[in-house]
Amino acid sequence: MNNFKPKKQAKDIISIRIDTELLKELDSIAYSSDISRSELIIQCIEFALENMEK
Repeated sequence: MNNFKPKKQAKDIISIRIDTELLKELDSIAYSSDISRSELIIQCIEFALENMEK
């Protein structure tokens, strides 16, 4: 059996400006998905980076 070892992932704090309506949509999706706004934005960025043409 593997042992669980929690670890802290390094994260940086950034600030962005975002359109009000887009923010409302993100907040709605985050709320209905039961995740934080930050986690939703991270997942959206990761998805975009993994699926963009290079």
